[in-house]
Order: sequence, then structure tokens, then C-alpha cells
Amino acid sequence: MTQSRFKTALAFTLFVIGAVPAFAQTVPQSREQVQMSFAPVVKQVSPAVVNIYTRKVVRTVSPMFADPFFRQFFGNQMGLPQERVQRSLGSGVIVKADGTVVTNNHVIRDSDEITVVLADRREFEATVVGADERTDLAVLKINTGDQSLPVLPLGDSDALEVGDLVLAIGNPFGVGQTVTMGIVSALARTAVGGADYRSFIQTDAAINPGNSGGALVDLQGRLIGVNSAIYSSGQGGGSIGIGFAIPSTMVKAVLTNITSGGKAVRPWLGATGQAVTSEMFQALQLNRPIGVLINGVQAGSPAEQAGIKVGDVVVSVNGHEVDDPEALRFRIATLTVGTSAQMTVSRGGQERTVTAKLQPPPDTPPRDTSEISGHNPFSGATVANMNPALAEEMGLSGVEPGVTIIQVKRGTIANHLQFQPGDAVVKLNGRTIGSVADLKAIVGASAKSWAITIRRSGETFTLTVGN
Repeated sequence: MTQSRFKTALAFTLFVIGAVPAFAQTVPQSREQVQMSFAPVVKQVSPAVVNIYTRKVVRTVSPMFADPFFRQFFGNQMGLPQERVQRSLGSGVIVKADGTVVTNNHVIRDSDEITVVLADRREFEATVVGADERTDLAVLKINTGDQSLPVLPLGDSDALEVGDLVLAIGNPFGVGQTVTMGIVSALARTAVGGADYRSFIQTDAAINPGNSGGALVDLQGRLIGVNSAIYSSGQGGGSIGIGFAIPSTMVKAVLTNITSGGKAVRPWLGATGQAVTSEMFQALQLNRPIGVLINGVQAGSPAEQAGIKVGDVVVSVNGHEVDDPEALRFRIATLTVGTSAQMTVSRGGQERTVTAKLQPPPDTPPRDTSEISGHNPFSGATVANMNPALAEEMGLSGVEPGVTIIQVKRGTIANHLQFQPGDAVVKLNGRTIGSVADLKAIVGASAKSWAITIRRSGETFTLTVGN
């Protein structure tokens, strides 16, 4: 280093030291004064984070023996189903001393056996209390007899701020319990797959395969999220610093519903809308692009009873801003049936507060669920009359009266015509389909051809099929 550069560096160092308050210039007197560690928090919370191992028996038939050419030589016995065991792993969190465990639904879905392994190596068989595919959460129960269990208390994910330190605990790649540290990178991420009710906590704490269902905790040792998904590059599936966790507000709501009734029953608002864009907000007399522009209100719904109208903009729910329909649905879903939602609504540039008393979606009109058979375009499709409860179960944002396809069997006529669950049958041979009874009456009669009008994801198209 030259003499001039040395003088410059020395001058800068003296300037910085001079700018530091006197109390910060004290020389540490012990190792403890310079050592920063998350060990106390980890010791407190890690015993309540468990490993989950699942086992599923899969029966398969070799494609070769489905060919008649091979079957004539080898006979039918060679085509008998073969069994293989499919195993997977994940993580979970003990949230109640009675053995209640929360994990991701995709960790335990379709499993024949579930084993929960604690950090102290105790193993227990688990049963599924209830699962909610829409939020990708599941509740398990382990029976430990009189043995005590560690519990991780639920925190308030709404109190989180971007930049808060968090710890992720789970079993990545099956290597055993692992702790990673990071910050809250973002909140209310809705453009992420993995669940229908999306408002994820984003973190750069390393989350990898096997971490699913594990704990995201704050530095007070509280569960503020259940690790659920990652962005990854390449085929390795490893962490690149973008992980997502289901907020504890949603975990609490699903846990309450499942443990009290065996299934998740979400409140029904009865309103649909779209995000306010940068091209809209000035025309709507808003200060900035925020909220959900309501474009549909169902008759008799909590939204209608609260006075919400088409053209209103829902800005917040219980003091929490909503930026898009996913955020609005998430906020309503975290509430309990029978409670009320205080909603800030902008109408003509004037804000007002309305109260929507939340109720479960009604299961009316009756579904009349029916599987269509015979030689017609809908053979192999299961159809039902649409109602709010069915729309909620299928994850449809709105409820339009009529007949909807809810299931299609593989290899059937309906499958070959590429009908899909969620398709609404609008017309058949020029006749409007208002109910399942209407559809069954028409397909029961013979026809040389079929003109079918279907509505899918808001778009309507017509196809003609010969008999």
C-alpha cells in the first residue's frame, strides 16, 4: 500500500471510530459479549418439530400385458397387478399437547401408513384427523398414552414485517432435523401455486424438499408459518433463497375447523371481483392502485346484506389491505363462520365501513349429483347443479346457476371430448340447460348429432359431435 493510500485509509478509519457512540467503542470483556447465537430459540422450539414418513402401496400392471398380442402367449395371469411400496418424507409441527400435529396435505395425501418421529427419536403411528386440499394443510393425531409432548405455540403472522429474522426447521432431503436462518423477504405473496387460498410468507431461509410441513418460527419461539413451497432452478429441486410458508393465521383457522368438525368449513362472502390496476384507479377515484373491484354480488349473500354493490372497491378487511381477489379470499378464509368482517369499501371516491356477518356457503339448490351414461357426449361425466357450497369445494371463484361437470372418468366419451371438472353446460342442441334434470332428459333421447355449448374459465365455446 502506498503512503498516500495508507493515510487515506487511516483518516477514514479514524472518522468512522469518531462517529461511533462512546458506548459502542467499549472492548468486549468476555466471549459471551461477542457471541451471537440462535441456540436458545432452537433448543426451545426444535423438539416440537417432527419428521413424517409415509408409506403407500401402489398396484401397477405392466403395459406389455395390456397388449392382446402378448396376452395370447403369456395368458391373463402374467398381467396380474404388481405391488410396490412408495415412500415419502416431510415434516410437521406438534401444536397441541394431546398429540395434534400440523403438516402439509401433500406430505400425507393418499398414504396408507404415516409415522411421526420426534427429535428425541420417539416414533408414533399417526392418523389423519382431517385434510384441506384447498390450503394444503392437514391435521394428524398421535397417541402417546401418558407421555408428555413438546408443543410449539402459534404466533401472529399478521404482526410480521419484511426484514424480520426467522428460522426454518424441518427434514430436508431426509438428512435429519435441520435449522436454517433468514429474513422475511416479502408478505402476502399471492402469485404462488400450491394452494387455492394464497397469501404466503416469503423467506430466504433455506427450504428444500423434505422441509414441507415444517416450522417457520420467529425469534420468540412461536410458529408463524408452515413451510410449503419453494422456487428452484434446474432439476435438482434445491433452494435458491425463495421459499414460501402458509401464514399461522390460516393454520389457526384450518386447525380450529378440522379439530371441531372434522373438515374445513370456510366463511362465504358471496362477492367476486378483480384487482384494481394502474389503468383503473384514477377512474375509480382512488389514491393508488389497491383493492378489489367488485363485479358480482350473489343474492342473499353476506356481501349483499352488508350493502356491497357491483362497482364498489373493497380496500381492506379487518384493517388488512387487500391487493387482489386472492388476498380478499385469504382474509375471509382466515375468519370463523358466525363472526363478522369489517370491510373498508370505496364507492365514488368515498370510503365507508361495512360489516359482513359471515356464514357457511349454502348447499342450495340441491346438487342432484348424477353420473351420465349411455351413448351421448357426456357419458362418463358426473354432473351437478351448481350452488355456493359446491363452488367452494371445487375452488370456483363465482357461482353461476346451471349444471357443472364435477368429474370425468378416464377412457370415456366425455374424456375423449376433453370435458373438464368445472365446465358449465350452457346449451345442448339449442336448449338451455338449467338443471341436471334438463340434461338427463335431452341425452336420454336419441340424436344424430349434438351441438354443445360449454363455459370454461369465463369463456364460452360450442362444439358439434356426431352420434
